Amino acid sequence: MILPIIAYGDPVLRKVGKEIDKDYPNLDTLLENMWETMYNAHGVGLAAPQIGLPIRLFLVDASPFAEDDDMSAEEKKQLAGFKKAFINPKIIEETGEEWSFNEGCLSIPDVREDVSRKDTIQISYLDENFKEHKESYNGLLARVIQHEYDHIEGVLFTDKISSLKKRLLKGRLSNISKGKIKADYRMRFPEMKKRR
Repeated sequence: MILPIIAYGDPVLRKVGKEIDKDYPNLDTLLENMWETMYNAHGVGLAAPQIGLPIRLFLVDASPFAEDDDMSAEEKKQLAGFKKAFINPKIIEETGEEWSFNEGCLSIPDVREDVSRKDTIQISYLDENFKEHKESYNGLLARVIQHEYDHIEGVLFTDKISSLKKRLLKGRLSNISKGKIKADYRMRFPEMKKRR
């Protein structure tokens, strides 16, 4: 089932997610719905807060990036097969050079900005079968994971841009929270929720 994506301005996007265990109700269905919602919105990642659940869970499917002609064959191969659910993840370390990349977010449609992040991460997490993993990622994969991880920490990519850029975006962000935007996927806006 395709779920509405929570828009900028909703307090759930600012909550630090709570850990879940294997008895979390209907987890398989939730994961299935999150994948379907993410693909419907043409996303490469989706975190549970973006569908209104303040829990430590996010998905990543980096395969759309593998179609980028500017990448090496090795990078394309790494991205092409990358599809994972991360449950109760913890970034252990962020290392390497900071680099900028233009990021967007399904909760903040039509806003893209350059964000600096460290190149390499080490992360521990549980998969959908609650098997434990500890892995390192770099480059674009690390960035997508960092972006989704921020969501379960109550952080948005717009928090990582300069105060000048934030001021320039203020009107657009306000319009998103009021539902004055067209997205080609289902969304739920905080201002509209208040009116009901």
